Amino acid sequence: MHVVTGAMGSLLPKLGQLLMEEYKLHKRVKNDVEFLRKELESMHTALIKVGEVPRHQLDKQVKLWADEVRDLSYNMEDVVDKFLVRVDGVDPHDNTDRFKGIMRKMIGLFKKGKNHHQIADAIKEIKEQLQEVAARRDRNKVEGIASNPMEAIPIDPCLRALYAEATELVGIYGKRDEDIMRLLSMEGEDDASNKRLKKVSIVGFGGLGKTTLAKAVYENIKGDFDCRAFVPVGQNPDMKKVFRDILIDLRVSNSELAELDERQLINKLHEFLENKRYLVIIDDIWDAKLWERINFAFSNRNNLGSRLIITTRIFSVSKSSCMLPDDAVYEMKPLSDDDSRSLFYKRIFPSESGCPNEFEQVSEDILKKCGGVPLAIITIASSLASGQKVKPKSEWDILLQSLGSGLTKDNSLEEMRRILSFSYYDLPDHLKTCLLYLCIYPEDSMIDRDRLIWKWVAEGFIHQGNQGTSLFLLGLNYFNQLINRSMIQPIYDGLGEVSACRVHDMVLDLICNLSHEAKFVNVLNGTRDSMSSQSNVRRLSLQDGSKDHQGRPLRNFTGISRVRSITIFPPAINIMPALSRLEVLRVLDLYHCNLGKNSSLQHRLRDVGHLIHLRYLGLAGTKISELPAEIGNLQFLEVLDLEDNSELRNLSSTICKLRRLICLHVHRDEVAPGVLQNLTSIEVLRRLVVSLNTVAQELGNLVRLRELLVCFINVGLDLYEGFVKSVCNLHHIESLRIYSVRASSELMDLLGERWVPPGHLRRFEAHMPSQLSALRGWIMRDPLHLSNLSDLVLTSVKEVQQEDMEIIGGLLSLRGLQIKSTQQTQRLLVIRADVFRCMICFDLDCGSGAQIVFEPGALPRTEGLRFSLGVRVTKEDGNHGFDLGLQGNLLSLRTFVWVQIYCGGARVGEAKEADAVVRHTLRSHPNHPGIISLMFNMIPNIAEDAHDDDLCEHEEKKECDFL
Repeated sequence: MHVVTGAMGSLLPKLGQLLMEEYKLHKRVKNDVEFLRKELESMHTALIKVGEVPRHQLDKQVKLWADEVRDLSYNMEDVVDKFLVRVDGVDPHDNTDRFKGIMRKMIGLFKKGKNHHQIADAIKEIKEQLQEVAARRDRNKVEGIASNPMEAIPIDPCLRALYAEATELVGIYGKRDEDIMRLLSMEGEDDASNKRLKKVSIVGFGGLGKTTLAKAVYENIKGDFDCRAFVPVGQNPDMKKVFRDILIDLRVSNSELAELDERQLINKLHEFLENKRYLVIIDDIWDAKLWERINFAFSNRNNLGSRLIITTRIFSVSKSSCMLPDDAVYEMKPLSDDDSRSLFYKRIFPSESGCPNEFEQVSEDILKKCGGVPLAIITIASSLASGQKVKPKSEWDILLQSLGSGLTKDNSLEEMRRILSFSYYDLPDHLKTCLLYLCIYPEDSMIDRDRLIWKWVAEGFIHQGNQGTSLFLLGLNYFNQLINRSMIQPIYDGLGEVSACRVHDMVLDLICNLSHEAKFVNVLNGTRDSMSSQSNVRRLSLQDGSKDHQGRPLRNFTGISRVRSITIFPPAINIMPALSRLEVLRVLDLYHCNLGKNSSLQHRLRDVGHLIHLRYLGLAGTKISELPAEIGNLQFLEVLDLEDNSELRNLSSTICKLRRLICLHVHRDEVAPGVLQNLTSIEVLRRLVVSLNTVAQELGNLVRLRELLVCFINVGLDLYEGFVKSVCNLHHIESLRIYSVRASSELMDLLGERWVPPGHLRRFEAHMPSQLSALRGWIMRDPLHLSNLSDLVLTSVKEVQQEDMEIIGGLLSLRGLQIKSTQQTQRLLVIRADVFRCMICFDLDCGSGAQIVFEPGALPRTEGLRFSLGVRVTKEDGNHGFDLGLQGNLLSLRTFVWVQIYCGGARVGEAKEADAVVRHTLRSHPNHPGIISLMFNMIPNIAEDAHDDDLCEHEEKKECDFL
């Protein structure tokens, strides 16, 4: 499924399937299908070429033709799907008189005895439509897909940064200049390390000012070098020209270069630079292989202090360009609020009087949408400054409303869109589709990574390579590629891993505009109705139902029957359409829409079982109390998300029919025996309550499971043995989380004895009594078993020994650790400098029985820290000053430090002294992490003294999701 080609990619194999003998189509119908298949294959190839050309460069007739073919592909797939579903035996099972009338209208192709006749009629009709489209194209002499020759092609706006007036950027890049100078090591030139060729890569998404910064640095330091060059590269460079331009900038005569090929030009560069100290900046590199060719020309290290700087939008290129210890990557960040304001005002209000009061609030609102991107700020500011005059405030308000909608006709945004579109059109087709899909989310949304990928899967955007490859893992690769290309902004969890993303407002504006033109997604958000007069709506994003959308309520919209995907946000739940009208729906997402108090909406949800094409059903946080039994009819359902529904206690037994289910999220729910054994396609199963041995054993049938989160509410050896036997059968497991309400240590002991963790295990959590002997056994037996373990949580360990810290600390991939000891006897635990080298979040709570001390150089990458301090033990062992090794140590701390102070029989004054010492030490940390300290008496979890309110507020602002 692609933006330009529509459903063509998935339709063509289905047409081939229709030609198979088992469907017994009439010969005339087969001939028509064969004609359609051949014609569509040709059109598919042409559409792919259309997608490679920016839409604004296409001839209008080509646009119309592409749109018509794309719409026909959707209609054709709907027809074929309905036929295949019916003849393959999927029956909606209408059981009520009320629904029979609706079903007759909805599944016209499915009625017995008429399937073949109706598929024949439908194919004939589409054949005629396709022939008419082709004839119309021929009549209007639409040739090829070349750019419209009548439309002027603008100069690449990136070139403007090369010639930007210095006065426009005064005071904005001073700090950045300092950072780059530090990375370039332009001070201390006598050091041997500074004599070697050093490479610095400046990376960031389009519009951040990479070229401007590089040019400013170039002008600042070029006098320190014997020769210098500043050469832009771009997306599709002529490499001979690139090398010629470098040599010409280095003052080599062009006459010497005219006849040289690429290899000879590289040799010429080697010879010319051999005994010279040079500065070369290569601007806007898009490809790692291209960089390798350029880099080869500078491989001669003459130890004269030369510098090579590149700029790129792609992180993988940045990393590949800086592989040696002396090299450095500089990631561009958006401007601060003050610098953004300064740049904005300087462009609009050149006088020293500054911004008039009436424009201050709207200015702040506009700058918030610009997100600190210099290009966006300058472009928008330029549109508001009309010559020597400032436009009226009313026009500022109009512009503010248009930002982020993607529907504005204001040319002030065209330049920003064009620059960002360079990155968009460089994406492969599948990434273009996945990126455009993000316009279903309102601006500033925090988009959960996993839910987004599962929706991509359900929409058909993920294309399977090798048989058996997880579609989710392929989608994860897509997601990471979009981050690497700076098209989406990552959001990190407490372990430094990406768990969600955001879309910059300017990128959102671009993709909304492109999506609207391609009729890819239609958005109703209360201020713009992108449906306009379109009847071919395929995907709907309902964001705000508070306004009547252009006087045409959704329930009266005639094209609703063709909608394949609906995402509804809470403010728009009141305009949720009747599900009975959604004949071909594949995705229904009602995430956190409250259905619990609305009887009419709950009643409407009962029709969900008749959406026989549905792949994704998102009901997380909807507060439903029951799941319709008819959900078992959804034979194609792949994702069922029921998280955060505390009123939903027992799942319908009919989910056992969902044999294609890949992902199931529940909310501490139980299932009846016999349900799980049929869900053999499932890969992710979260928050399942296991209370019966039969259910525990059925888990062993789910051999594709990658992620499992279970909770035990009963205790029993048979139950544990059945579960462990099942876990031993899960060879693809990557994440295993176990909660037990009343368990003993038997379950963990059994796992230690009988289970061998697979080498790809990334996450293991045991929220139950346990001993570290099981973990030690796994590691000592074969360290490779846990070589990829990045997150380890053990919340009820009997005791932690120093040896345990050495063994666990040797796990090279471990980034998050949480251990709580319940019966600590070893009084001193030292966190050594040679362990936990990759740790991001470290949490060790040994209660009142131990003091934890950090060696100099310990936890070099840890950003969040939580540890315990036994006051009495620390004093008795002679550490009267409470020196825990915090002073001048743990230099990566930045989010928080949480200290659990256990009195353990010590006087309150001694506990407060310990608290004061620890706080004083941590307040001098250069990164100023948030500090929380809690004091406990002999009874665990009873606070004796409140924590510091001010510092708590500081901690909350850090928003660190700790483990």
